[in-house]
Amino acid sequence: MSYFDAASSAPLHPVARQALLASLDEGWADPARLYREGRRARMLLDAAREAAAEAVGCRPDELTFTSSGTRAVHTGMAGALAGRRRVGRHLIVSAVEHSSVLHSAEDWETAGGAVTTVAVDRTGAVAVEAYETAVRPDTALACLQSANHEVGTEQPVAAVAEVCRAAGVPLLVDAAQTLGWAAVAGPWSLLTASAHKWGGPSGVGLLAVRKGVRFAAQGPVDERESGRAAGFENLPAIVAAAASLRAVRAEAAQEAVRLRELTERIRARVPQLVADVEVVGDPVRRLPGVVTFSCLYVDGETLLHELDRAGFSVSSGSSCTSSTLTPSHVLRAMGVLSEGNVRVSLPAGTPAEEVERFLSVLPGAVAVVREKLGAPVPVTVRERDALVVNALGKRCPIPVIELAKVIGDVQVGATVRVLSDDEAARLDIPAWCEMRGQEYVGEEAAENGTAYLIRRLS
Repeated sequence: MSYFDAASSAPLHPVARQALLASLDEGWADPARLYREGRRARMLLDAAREAAAEAVGCRPDELTFTSSGTRAVHTGMAGALAGRRRVGRHLIVSAVEHSSVLHSAEDWETAGGAVTTVAVDRTGAVAVEAYETAVRPDTALACLQSANHEVGTEQPVAAVAEVCRAAGVPLLVDAAQTLGWAAVAGPWSLLTASAHKWGGPSGVGLLAVRKGVRFAAQGPVDERESGRAAGFENLPAIVAAAASLRAVRAEAAQEAVRLRELTERIRARVPQLVADVEVVGDPVRRLPGVVTFSCLYVDGETLLHELDRAGFSVSSGSSCTSSTLTPSHVLRAMGVLSEGNVRVSLPAGTPAEEVERFLSVLPGAVAVVREKLGAPVPVTVRERDALVVNALGKRCPIPVIELAKVIGDVQVGATVRVLSDDEAARLDIPAWCEMRGQEYVGEEAAENGTAYLIRRLS
């Protein structure tokens, strides 16, 4: 079985396993106690903090260990916003942030705060100028991920950090996807990360808060971790997280080159092997091991099952894999195809032979899924000069499949109206038009759903 979902969670690094087992014997005592066992535990904790701080690029006393990356984000955002409450209640986030950031933003807005969401282009990148425009006199905090977890696009963090510093606004960087590869450049103010993303154990997050940043920890005060992370430290996991971070960073430069070659191979060959595929994300400024593509006329969940049966573990941002039946907020913000979405994220050490095997298996898996979904016959009627496709009650990718089947039945210049109550159609139909060279006219309200208008150009 080939595990190709490292962006969700990387396999435990051998160094992490060794450090974890060793510290179970040496680091079980309370590091706050002054007796021998406590002093030994404190030495392990201090050493782990120094190692992690060196990798982050901050001082050891600026670094807090939390119970997860999500907890680090929530704590960091809440503390920074509370610390700058006198400045204002305005928060800036990008449209493609991790859900932990967006959930915090939603809570802030519900509590009466103001939130500006910065849009991204079709590669998933923000414009530095957009952050500069979004900053206001009452801006308390800005947030920007170092790289996107779904499509791998790297963000211009250093430039945005300079903009924020010039405006006197702290920038929180979610570095979960990049910290294992390199330190985050630029004058950021707060940084968060998660150990299981770089091969450390789960249950360990990092929160760095630069000296001089106004920060007011929220919730009951605790004597642990400078009052920013309550509860007894999971010392064995912390030691393993720091040890593995140092280990992966030592290997990062060489491994990044190798993984970029493999993902570039996937990006180039998938469109050659499979028809009607859109490779998404920035082709250059991206994470070393991540490549994402979407396949027309494919149910994402079914495709994942087919690949799983073939021995490959991948993930998807397709609406078909979600209980809400809505596409991922990242793909939606980018305006790219969501149906049949596959994210391949290669862990360190992935053999080139396994990538080749994946490329040999993928075309057959897609063909099987497309054959399964080819049966539905579109219900069409003539309505003046337009052909109406009734896809109400049918989920992705059926509305697009039915559109593709009938577009050739109308004259060039004529229109097709697709009736759909699937939220994914709002994203997938315009994406299909762009891929197929047809004109997406727009949408109209319709009974029990929405009518999407497409004009045939060729």
